[in-house]
Amino acid sequence: MSYEAGDPDTQASTADRTPSNGVNVGGIVDQPTSPREGVLTLLGAPLGNPQDTPPRVGHAIAVADVVAAEDTRKLHRLATDLGITVSGTVTSYFEGNERERTPWLLERLTDGASVVLITDGGMPSVSDPGFRLVKAAIDAGVEVTAAPGPSAVTTALALSGLPCDRFCFEGFLPRKPSDRRRHLTTLGTEPRTMVFFDSPRRVASSLTAMKEAFGDDRPVALCRELTKTYEDVRRGTLADVAATVHDDPPRGEITLVVAGYQPSGDTPPADLAAAATELMSTGVQRKEAMSRTARRFNVSRRAVFDALVHVRDNG
Repeated sequence: MSYEAGDPDTQASTADRTPSNGVNVGGIVDQPTSPREGVLTLLGAPLGNPQDTPPRVGHAIAVADVVAAEDTRKLHRLATDLGITVSGTVTSYFEGNERERTPWLLERLTDGASVVLITDGGMPSVSDPGFRLVKAAIDAGVEVTAAPGPSAVTTALALSGLPCDRFCFEGFLPRKPSDRRRHLTTLGTEPRTMVFFDSPRRVASSLTAMKEAFGDDRPVALCRELTKTYEDVRRGTLADVAATVHDDPPRGEITLVVAGYQPSGDTPPADLAAAATELMSTGVQRKEAMSRTARRFNVSRRAVFDALVHVRDNG
């Protein structure tokens, strides 16, 4: 399907809110406004396959006064794939320039322009540029709406085979190892399924840190290049998937889905004591060894302590 800006039969439906001159769009008459009011529309971009682009997103790109894109080259490639003519001003809007670019976009909005924001994939603001502009627009009384589309978070979650009824999104883990360990430690008893974004360069260290925080046996799904030609989903325990990363390093965009904490009191005390003792024999401090063992077996640290005392007192 092709959308051409200026063609009365294919005027955008969200910008269903974009001022036109009473044009009938799919049975919806978009009435002119006076004075004209600006609208910021957040667009859901395809994760990789342009055929996943919602029609409303194509319409909005075609008729917007300003298109703010995380990568303008990818925007023009998408427009070509969809047969869209971009009639408005195209400007870049990414992490490195959003602080400087936001005031200009806000000025255009308050002057009555229709502005759309699109990232490389998924929805703006979700580990992508957008939050700063959305907040500024809301604070200025500008209408903010969305033409929603694909999401790597929910797509990976659905493909993972892990519980989807309750989940939390954690974005990218901290780059600094100590901060990463500290953050994962706080998630050690998180009962909901957890979703993380990651990169090929860091995923091996992320999985290693997760093994230390959650234990080798915690289920995980590594989803890469979703909807693209080389889509790949690796499912198993953290230890299993970490081994595949070592043997066959993944490329492209990565989403990790990790099972939540599930308490279990079935592990024999002797096994708890043996696991903690093994860690201490490698130089891990007693307190840390108990914490790691507790996370590994999904028990309290007190249970590990009691197991060590029991083994000590009973030989």
